[in-house]
Amino acid sequence: MKFKSLATGLLAAAVAAGSFATTPVFAKESIFIPVFSYRTGPFSPGGTKVANGYTAYLKYVQKTGGVEGVDVQFEECEFGYKTDRGVECYERMKSKGSIISHPNSTGLTYKLVPKAPVDEIPIFTMGYGMSGAADGRYFPWAFNFPTSYWSQASAFIQYVGNEQGGLDKLKGKKIGLIFLESGYGREPIPLFEALGKKYGFEFKHWAIPAKQMADQRSQWRKIARWNPDYMFMWGWGVMNPTAVSRAHEFGFPMNKFIGVWWSGDELDVKPTGDKAKGYRAATFHAPGTFSEMHKRVLKTVYNGDMEAAKKESFGDVLYNRGMFNAMLIIEAARTAIKKHGKKITGKEMRWGLENLNLTEARLEELGAKGFGKPIKVSCADHEGSGPVLFQEWTGTEWKIVSDWIPPMRDIVRPMLEKAAETEAKKWDYKKRTDC
Repeated sequence: MKFKSLATGLLAAAVAAGSFATTPVFAKESIFIPVFSYRTGPFSPGGTKVANGYTAYLKYVQKTGGVEGVDVQFEECEFGYKTDRGVECYERMKSKGSIISHPNSTGLTYKLVPKAPVDEIPIFTMGYGMSGAADGRYFPWAFNFPTSYWSQASAFIQYVGNEQGGLDKLKGKKIGLIFLESGYGREPIPLFEALGKKYGFEFKHWAIPAKQMADQRSQWRKIARWNPDYMFMWGWGVMNPTAVSRAHEFGFPMNKFIGVWWSGDELDVKPTGDKAKGYRAATFHAPGTFSEMHKRVLKTVYNGDMEAAKKESFGDVLYNRGMFNAMLIIEAARTAIKKHGKKITGKEMRWGLENLNLTEARLEELGAKGFGKPIKVSCADHEGSGPVLFQEWTGTEWKIVSDWIPPMRDIVRPMLEKAAETEAKKWDYKKRTDC
């Protein structure tokens, strides 16, 4: 009895003492970053790689002191690439104090765009999503740096134009697009059509419905009959290796077949073996494990165990994409913390994204020299208008085969601005006056 009474008294004293301090002396500020992942469903192989790279970098930051002394907390929410489940994830993560959303899905992005200004949680769609989000004057809560789908599409045309000896040499050429039937797949069509009119090339496109991703023979028969000079691919999942295989089957030259940056992972070429040699794809970061950042992550997260790291696809293109994505979010958070202090919300994070200035010197400090290009975001420009690299599959690895190709900003930016104005009307958004 006496022991019980003593324990009760000590507990009461502890509670009473705690009432005088709202924050324990050992508490530390933290930020919460949700991880929208799809390790299940039809696109799980790629989604798993992205999630592995993303969470590995967040673990690395956790283990190395956080961001400017602020702890980084994160939690995965599996949504299987299903938009309705993604919205459920968003609501669940919002209740835990999310400072950002990165949907990893164009469909989910469109659902979250109207929620962002209401909930004051910015959306970051790195190189995907709604192209009009590039115009921060209409979409202050949405960001798609380092470059948009339309900028990438213009880099495609610039790249093949260079290969032909100049953009004027594209006149009379035939350029085709095979794409996953979805909002994502249709995203670049207006840009390719506009460039076709400007440079005089004929443009055709073929949709691949989800049910036909693993077949595609009917589409490739039509492509073979049309006999294009170049084929572009805007695919995802099993569509990609199937398209590479069908291109070979129907005799289309692999060195004239180029994929979007979601069609350029090891998953897309290894299943077809040597048939994929010469296939190229766009990217905005380098492949492989050459960077100092990779060495740091390997040591800190995997205890230097390369075998364990490789089980998570360490160094594969989509793993690197996830890692690069997390790096950009952490650097934006750092920008916000330096300005607003260690306690930041989504509102301050939005400011950090909009004022991100990732210089060459900072990339080198991060160990990311050669991994990506500097990025500068502004009030009006949420895309950064970043350049694009092209990589080629050698049969065993991806090899960079181009310089950084800048987008056709003089053509793309007016189209992005018009698209942003049109999209903004759907939600009755008004143009900002502070840019």
